[in-house]
Amino acid sequence: MTVNMTKGQAISLQKSDGGTLTAVRMGLGWQAAPRRGLFGSRTREIDLDASAVLFADKQPVDVVFFRHLVSDDGSVKHTGDNLVGGAGSGGDDEAILVDLQRIPVHIDQIVFTVNSFTGQTFQEVQNAFCRIVDETNGQELARYTLDGGGQYTAQIMAKVHRAGSGWQMTALGNPANGRTFQDLMPSILPHL
Repeated sequence: MTVNMTKGQAISLQKSDGGTLTAVRMGLGWQAAPRRGLFGSRTREIDLDASAVLFADKQPVDVVFFRHLVSDDGSVKHTGDNLVGGAGSGGDDEAILVDLQRIPVHIDQIVFTVNSFTGQTFQEVQNAFCRIVDETNGQELARYTLDGGGQYTAQIMAKVHRAGSGWQMTALGNPANGRTFQDLMPSILPHL
């Protein structure tokens, strides 16, 4: 059963039977919002990019994004860049796979971001979401709707962090501005 998350909400990443999740997928989906023009409604392609920044004791140690698809240790993988979106409330336009068992012990947090590489604002986006899926069986565990409509070009979506012997996901949903994950670092750091 999917949990529809609210900003700031945290959930444990455990299976419904109490077992530990071994691999999850952070999916991102979006659609271009129709714009009214002289000749009726039309949409423009929107290029959003998902990134995962891996932290050890509040220090960034690796990143996975469209130009670096696999973390140095191989535990986090980006499935590839989608330049137009379109899934919206359906499937994922971009996804990042996380093998929780392979993440080195010193990595304690992974922060997921989304940014508009082309500089379009979230006013031009609709039906944007991030979701976490149990990669072993395809079951959606949690979904967080990314509020649109703002004059910002990025969001700090969520983080997956160690909690005792397991992992938790926290929905963040904080607007930010920047075209790349590097631009977002000052906005990420307060959430660690």
